[in-house]
Amino acid sequence: MAHDPNLYPADRVVRAQKAAAEAGLDALLVSPGADLRYLTGYEALPLERLTCLVAPAEGEPFLVVPLLEKPAAEASPVGGLGIEIVGWQETEDPYALVASRLPSGLRRIGLDNHMWAEKVLAFRAALPGAEQALAGQALAELRMRKSAAEVRALSEAATAIDAVHLNMGEWLRTGRTEAEVGQDIADAIIAAGHETVDFVIVASGPNGASPHHEVSDRVIEAGDPVVVDIGGTMPSGYCSDSTRNYVVGQAPDEYLRAYGVLLAAQTAQCESVIPGLTSEQLDAIGRDLIAGEGYGDYFVHRTGHGIGLETHEEPYIVAGSSRPLEPGMAFSIEPGIYLPGKFGARIEDIAVCTDTGGERLNLVSRELRVLA
Repeated sequence: MAHDPNLYPADRVVRAQKAAAEAGLDALLVSPGADLRYLTGYEALPLERLTCLVAPAEGEPFLVVPLLEKPAAEASPVGGLGIEIVGWQETEDPYALVASRLPSGLRRIGLDNHMWAEKVLAFRAALPGAEQALAGQALAELRMRKSAAEVRALSEAATAIDAVHLNMGEWLRTGRTEAEVGQDIADAIIAAGHETVDFVIVASGPNGASPHHEVSDRVIEAGDPVVVDIGGTMPSGYCSDSTRNYVVGQAPDEYLRAYGVLLAAQTAQCESVIPGLTSEQLDAIGRDLIAGEGYGDYFVHRTGHGIGLETHEEPYIVAGSSRPLEPGMAFSIEPGIYLPGKFGARIEDIAVCTDTGGERLNLVSRELRVLA
């Protein structure tokens, strides 16, 4: 994975330590995953052996790694951050090693939100006096506000996935199965510049009514509406995610009416993004419009999710969230209408809140695309 110093600046661990202190955490323990990548640029292997960034609220951070992984850690961006890398031998207890190097009297420690349960329990035994909490309460506050470099990386990801949607007519046609189309799309995601394919949804006809349908052996038929939701991870580590809708031939009138409602709702939401608007207010803009046209019971999920080093992260655009939008927040806007047994439709763009409003990163037309 590429390592742009602007994407992974050296001060992130220091800022994380400050955020930990403000959240009432005495230390952060961060295992392999998006949080570790965000803080250090190190894409560590998720092994049964412990790799863990230890960042006390006060004091020097250090990275504990299996001795056999130490050369890889040193060759990663961690090697240029001035963080001590501590290798542990196969016969050592790495959890006891971490405990021995932390200040005594820890009251509350933040564990990486995706840390394996066996590691959580091992830390509980090694640090019996410390309450365990989620590190995300500190780290999410940093990650959800994207820097200019991160926004550029997300824009590059959006451009790459847009290129795949632009070529959908090459693969999506009658007589082919969803799985066949999905394989072509997956190949195109890589060809467009992504490092990995994260998901491919090709939901034709009644399968479109299942929001997380992936692909099946169903043969695409004339008149089928098709939901195509695709995304991947770029060499930068940042993700794409976009949904467009297609019809092969003439779509049913009932579908065309529902799609018109959905397009109006999603457009209104995209145009309403502005600092200070709360997540639930943005959700309500589309939801109320859809409900007013009689489809309220068929919009069955939140409006959107944050995106960055993970496809789904804070902030979540959902009813009940009073979190105000802030400049730098990047998130999907993806209302949907799903009629069981008939069809579904979802329109999804990634948007970034700016100082003065919102910027849509996915620029492919949201109009229903009719394919021959």
